[in-house]
Amino acid sequence: MIQYKNLERVFLYLLPIVVFYSSILLDPMARASTKSEAGNEYDSSFLRGEIWYGNASWYGPRFQGKKTSSGEKYNKNRLTAAHPYLPFNTMVLVTNLKNKKSVVVRINDRGPFIDNRIIDLSEEAAEKIDSRKEGIAYIKLQVLNPLVENQGNEEKEINNES
Repeated sequence: MIQYKNLERVFLYLLPIVVFYSSILLDPMARASTKSEAGNEYDSSFLRGEIWYGNASWYGPRFQGKKTSSGEKYNKNRLTAAHPYLPFNTMVLVTNLKNKKSVVVRINDRGPFIDNRIIDLSEEAAEKIDSRKEGIAYIKLQVLNPLVENQGNEEKEINNES
């Protein structure tokens, strides 16, 4: 009888722990996170149309050919970008608020790692919105399609010349 009572205590002790962890494992949004190669997890529960305002910078030439957090090699001529936590392959619209030029880029890396910057653009993307010379531009960032798997390397450009 004593052993049964101990077993009951263990069961009552473990029950809340099991319920808690099983709810995490069964929750689809909890499982929809994206990991970088370094193993860092990022929340991927963003909705289409999410908008941020902030500064964009662009990758310097020393990153050409280096591996990104997604595992692909950085190519300065592709329309790609780094964001701290948007899922890889998310397409975002980046608009330079100074000249209203826009470009659609695909998130394939993590960064920027400098305060007051919300995205690092490839050199080509920075060129498309005329921010390469200045180095930093105040931009509007709009999420177009979160949680897209196997989007490929499709690249699109939108020119808004006013």
